[in-house]
Amino acid sequence: MENVKSAPTVLDAVPEAVQKKQGEIAESGETYLETILVIKERRSNGLVRAVDVANELKLSKPSVSRGLSLLKEKEYIKVGIAGDIEFTPEGRKVAEAVFKRHQYLTVFFKHIAKVPSDVAEYDACRVEHVISEKTMKGIINYLKENNII
Repeated sequence: MENVKSAPTVLDAVPEAVQKKQGEIAESGETYLETILVIKERRSNGLVRAVDVANELKLSKPSVSRGLSLLKEKEYIKVGIAGDIEFTPEGRKVAEAVFKRHQYLTVFFKHIAKVPSDVAEYDACRVEHVISEKTMKGIINYLKENNII
């Protein structure tokens, strides 16, 4: 019998530099941080609670509470006595980065891929969590070089 190599895994095709490192924030955590940021920006008082995040994402409050607890454990957010959510400096940094990726990707999909706005928004929301920094920089450079942004 011949020497048979094991089949390659999906990660074999992904450059090491773009693989998520253990302990990095999960997609759902990034989504929660981005959602908190969006709600804070929309409100004049900037107050956000777990129920607001649950309503915005159309998820159950227990699901969101569990996710927010993990973000609190990892020190991305702080939760006040009244349940108000505040960012730590690192949490704000991550939220703003995800939000910017979302904006750039939406523009790219709408103007370059020529997809409808709703499709561009949906796809940006999915891709923003997995795109490598190198590819994101390439997209941003393309948008800037072509005076799209």
